Amino acid sequence: MVWTAFLLGFLGSFHCVGMCGPIALAVSANDRSRFLLNKLAYNAGRAITYSFMGGVVGLVGFTLGLAGFQQWLSVLLGGLIILMAFFYRKSERWLGKVGMFGTINKLKTSLGIYLKKRGLSAFFITGLLNGLLPCGMVYVALAASLALQSPLLGAAYMMVFGIGTVPLLLVLMLSQGVISGNVRERMYGLLPYFAVFVGILFIVRGLGLGIHYVSPILDMAGAKQDQTEMTLCE
Repeated sequence: MVWTAFLLGFLGSFHCVGMCGPIALAVSANDRSRFLLNKLAYNAGRAITYSFMGGVVGLVGFTLGLAGFQQWLSVLLGGLIILMAFFYRKSERWLGKVGMFGTINKLKTSLGIYLKKRGLSAFFITGLLNGLLPCGMVYVALAASLALQSPLLGAAYMMVFGIGTVPLLLVLMLSQGVISGNVRERMYGLLPYFAVFVGILFIVRGLGLGIHYVSPILDMAGAKQDQTEMTLCE
């Protein structure tokens, strides 16, 4: 299901253009000698932050799976992804209003500091910090990472998600105004529907219908069948 991460990232990047576009445009705006390299460093920083968060939630999912919630976790998180598909914009506005106890404001201040510093390392750190800002589409992808129940798969899922956001942002950085606002809104409007599709995939996966790759029979379900019986003779 990692391929879904790239499409989530790509469709979500049409939202990134509006939310993170000013930051992306500020990266290396006046440094033509290392123009592309600095922008790649910024995007690499974002992808690494996403990957780290995916590894953390994947570890949580792995722990829950060991506790016996492997099947139902996938079903419940699939339902959560479907629910979030229609409310992720509200989550961004809510977190922006409450400020997460001042954390978001501190992040924005740090972003401004590193943007002013400039240089390859500064733009890389800018990307790392940018990945921590509230973003509804990131929450959808993290829910999918949690459902994968593996720190390695969770990290890989979010890394691919981050890579999926890069193409459009690079186009924005290199060619300002090439994509109209109307086109961005139409493409971004596809994201909720695709997120619902991803949620359905995780629900079907958790049902363990025996369909190869799509809904395999989970190991936990067959564990009892593999138990060895011992006969005691008097």
